[in-house]
Amino acid sequence: MRPARLAPGARVAVVAPSGPVPEERLQAGLDVLRGWDLDPVVTPHVLDRHRELDYLAGTDEARAADLQRAWCDPCVDAVLCARGGYGTQRMVDLLDWAAMRAAGPKVFVGFSDITVLHEAFAMRLGLATLHGPMAAGIDFVKNARAQEHLRATLFEPESVRTLTSTTSTGSALVPGRARGVTLGGCLSMLAAEIGVPHARTSAQGGLLCLEDVGEETYRLDRYLTQLLRAGFLDGVRGVLLGSWHDCDPYDRVRALLADRLGGLGVPVVEEFGFGHCEGALTLPFGVMAELDADAGTLTLDEPALR
Repeated sequence: MRPARLAPGARVAVVAPSGPVPEERLQAGLDVLRGWDLDPVVTPHVLDRHRELDYLAGTDEARAADLQRAWCDPCVDAVLCARGGYGTQRMVDLLDWAAMRAAGPKVFVGFSDITVLHEAFAMRLGLATLHGPMAAGIDFVKNARAQEHLRATLFEPESVRTLTSTTSTGSALVPGRARGVTLGGCLSMLAAEIGVPHARTSAQGGLLCLEDVGEETYRLDRYLTQLLRAGFLDGVRGVLLGSWHDCDPYDRVRALLADRLGGLGVPVVEEFGFGHCEGALTLPFGVMAELDADAGTLTLDEPALR
């Protein structure tokens, strides 16, 4: 299901399902949303910090309650995550998915640790979501290109049906063209989802989007090897690779990506410009698209939002 696009005056709820949120950046992000003529509202626990585990934005129960309350509020048109970090795995099973399904589709935006929720919305609700900048993220607050691509996706999705690599170095790691449904996110989080209840068991028929941050090459190797051994990559149609910010030098990462993904026999495009990078693209997940690895383009069959 594709949610409806936003219109001026739409109410947008900002939630913190993962790590603690810097108040100054949150306020700056809310100002950007107001500048788009949206009506942003902040859920009660967005600025919380867990008393013992200070890498969490409050308790698991509070973070889950904020997300569920926002999603089930008929006055809310979209839910934007404030930031990633870590913590979504801890709260995702506390959500009442039957109630959220009954609330109907709406726009959901986030990336990084939010990969867990992208997968949950896809598998439990059959909902298309947006892998894009978050309301208190540095890229969203300070980068005009990232802001504009998200804004266009939210308000004028037909204007961004073809996504082109934002970097001059974006190229085919493995050439070719492929069609499939977009999915993916943060590599380490996808690997961590293997074997959990309601998780996707395979990327069969999909265009898999992968990126990560702050990981050594051997750890990236571990995650990719886990996906291969678990059969998750069986039947994948193509792969889009985003940023590897704060990982090892890219030549080293690239050698690993070629080693682990080059044998799949499908097109692979590298440095496509999404994830933890400056001016990141907003990628719709759960939509049919065509990847042209040689041209460095992803063309959606229909706009991300209705």
